[in-house]
Amino acid sequence: MPRIFGVDIPKNKKIKISLRYVYGIGPVRALEILNKVKIDPEKRASELSDEEISQIATYVQANYRIEGELRREIAQNIRRLIDINSYRGSRHKKGLPVRGQRTKCNARTRKGPRPRVGGIKA
Repeated sequence: MPRIFGVDIPKNKKIKISLRYVYGIGPVRALEILNKVKIDPEKRASELSDEEISQIATYVQANYRIEGELRREIAQNIRRLIDINSYRGSRHKKGLPVRGQRTKCNARTRKGPRPRVGGIKA
């Protein structure tokens, strides 16, 4: 399996799909990267030479924030919102939806499972 930035990308998939396993690279960015380094997107990841893998790695490292650096930046942004006591920060802190969604009947993903009412009868 080829490794890019500490992530094992699947070798049996096309490189345009395999690159998406790296945090911060989606479908559009994967194609953009491959076009810039002039690698065929339809090529399988196992068919790439070490030189091509290093070309991808150097291009991505020079132009994008990915993996740990991106995760750290996002966490710092959320931490900043919490520290300045913004409305969005308070929603992050409480574990509720941040972007204006309703919470009366939805938002189970953010709020977690429903609290149990009553007890377990023995």
